[in-house]
Amino acid sequence: MSFSNELRQENAQDWQACVDHRFVREIFAGEVSPDVMRRYLAQDYQFIDGFVALLGMAIATADRFESRIRFAQFAAMITSDENTYFQRAFVALGVPEAERAHPVLTAPTAGFQALMKDAAASRDYASCLAVLTVAEWLYLSWADRPGEELPPDFVHAEWITLHNNDGFRSFVTWLRGELDRIGAASAPAARADAAAFFRRAVTLERAFFDHIYE
Repeated sequence: MSFSNELRQENAQDWQACVDHRFVREIFAGEVSPDVMRRYLAQDYQFIDGFVALLGMAIATADRFESRIRFAQFAAMITSDENTYFQRAFVALGVPEAERAHPVLTAPTAGFQALMKDAAASRDYASCLAVLTVAEWLYLSWADRPGEELPPDFVHAEWITLHNNDGFRSFVTWLRGELDRIGAASAPAARADAAAFFRRAVTLERAFFDHIYE
């Protein structure tokens, strides 16, 4: 079994809880209430800065130039297409500027920010990969539903299509392969560190989905 599949299997309960979450069902149906969507996006937007910093550390610690290029290209997408979606969605949902820039952070949001900082501070490529793989692969897992009709509201529809298009699907496949490659070449202690970061990330992703309804 590949390293990435092994890690997903070890965290199968929380992983599947995210894929089958109420939020996922409601966003495909276009039924996420405006209040919930505002909370979700305002908190999720707080990840972009730390996420780009983590991508930067992956670029710095990668062992191949080709890997650095792939991460740099993905960082460009995050800071353009995805950032633009957030701004348009905030306007449509009437999210005040202060709430966009400096909302009161919830515990799962603060926890995920700390996780990304810890992974970057490790200066370990495998650990950076573990967190990045969860962040992207888990979203592809819930968003990739071939044949499913998209909801009419762009706030719902584009959050889905940002995470199930061919380019994103290709990046996740590459990301998993990169984690598998590095995992296979790593010592047991390094694999254990990466597995611990992967587990923290999946646990926090589930907590993030849950808390927006609380």
